[in-house]
Amino acid sequence: MDFRCRLIVRGKDKVQAVGERSKRQYRCWAAMRGVCILLLTAGLAQGRAQAVSTVSTSTAAVPMTQSEKTELANHVRREYLHAWNGYRKYAWGHDALKPLSRQPMDWYSHSLLMTPVDGLDTMILMGLRPQADQARKLIDTQLNFNQDMYVKDFEITIRLMGGLLSSYELTGDKRLLTLADDLGTRMLPMFNSPTGMPYEFVNLRTGAVRGVNSNPAEVGSMLIEYGVLARLTGKPMYYDKAKRAVVALYQRESAIGLVGSGINVETGQWTDKTAGIEGGIDSYYEYLLKAAILFHDPDCERMWQHSLVAINKYLADERPNGLWYGQADMNTGARTTTYYGALDAFFPAVLALTGEVDRAAKLQDSGYAMWNLAGVEPDQLNYVTMTITNPEYPLRPEIIESTYYLYTYTHDPKYLAMGKTYLDALMKYCHTDDGFAALADVRSKKKDDAMESYFFAETLKYLYLLFAPQSTLGLNSVVFNTEAHPMQRNFAVAAEVSRKVK
Repeated sequence: MDFRCRLIVRGKDKVQAVGERSKRQYRCWAAMRGVCILLLTAGLAQGRAQAVSTVSTSTAAVPMTQSEKTELANHVRREYLHAWNGYRKYAWGHDALKPLSRQPMDWYSHSLLMTPVDGLDTMILMGLRPQADQARKLIDTQLNFNQDMYVKDFEITIRLMGGLLSSYELTGDKRLLTLADDLGTRMLPMFNSPTGMPYEFVNLRTGAVRGVNSNPAEVGSMLIEYGVLARLTGKPMYYDKAKRAVVALYQRESAIGLVGSGINVETGQWTDKTAGIEGGIDSYYEYLLKAAILFHDPDCERMWQHSLVAINKYLADERPNGLWYGQADMNTGARTTTYYGALDAFFPAVLALTGEVDRAAKLQDSGYAMWNLAGVEPDQLNYVTMTITNPEYPLRPEIIESTYYLYTYTHDPKYLAMGKTYLDALMKYCHTDDGFAALADVRSKKKDDAMESYFFAETLKYLYLLFAPQSTLGLNSVVFNTEAHPMQRNFAVAAEVSRKVK
């Protein structure tokens, strides 16, 4: 299928309205034997080709031997097992483990098996077959979405939907796809707002919705999961509704091409006009680019390229201490605050993916300076004064994600050295007897009793892939959702990967 909506275009880049799809626009993905080439792809290849010779080497490192990389990959694998065994011993059947109190934690009144679902594809990629089989059996026998409870659409989509779909593509286990389809059907009422932008919460049993105040990340981070679900089930309504939401948001960008950080999904009015790349906006931009690549969607490519111009013009902030991205008024572009944090650190990966590898490298160097300020990155700092404004470290993965992308595209050993720095810090400050704990304060290194499922899905996965052989998972054959769940770019690749891991 080629997931496109017919659009009425106003001016050069703006999307004005979404019309009915043409029947001719749906083609069987199973018949595809190649990859549709976008203009974006050409720019991507050119940017990568130039990367090796032009990327800054301000944090130069001695190349690692293959045996050193292998040992680090095995180290990460052992630590995954350590954390998984802690979850299995103290929180089996629950959403997560509290690693200090050794108590289970559930998000809602009924467990949705966040950690097993979120971490399953990482286990598969690491070759942890017995543990993956344990998780699949638990999911098959206990995961039940017929629950009378409200769930947060964003987190459920990226963690559960994403995890089920990627694990299905890796294993061919149709029970995982059946669960994903059931979840998608139960989530669809969230899109029934006057604007088509999703409500924040939906009841899995009744379909009731609530929460009119949302943000671009929650509105725009459905395209990958619902697009893949549409592709695998042959139900294009999934992608149609997710794309309608994105277009509705894009239509409401300011005259200079920026979006704010808060929006009412019923009225379409902005509730917060602060623009940035931080949490609450981040994955909206990420999914425009990735949907363009994954679904060969020219509308998403156009929206991404238009947005990128505004991002680099108004949010990028070149300072004596490096390149940063701050906040601005969405209507005027005037700088409002100079904050950069752990969630913003996803952006070098996106820049590298779109072909701007030089810019990505500069921003990554800034993020690495942020990490080294206290030995572990804070959740936020003021990059002008280099003072920490939020001292937490909730085991976030984004800076590791960007390191993985940049090493893949440049093969610069400094990114391997960065990865070892992250691993050493995790071991020194976050390691516990039964897993890894978040930090309440990176300055004092006081631990917090939390180990989110994304630690299994993202943090350890990106660390492992950074050191593992690139044949473990070809970055050019997948697109990661914002929870690091890899989605195969075509069915031929999906079948090949499935054969390798069985």
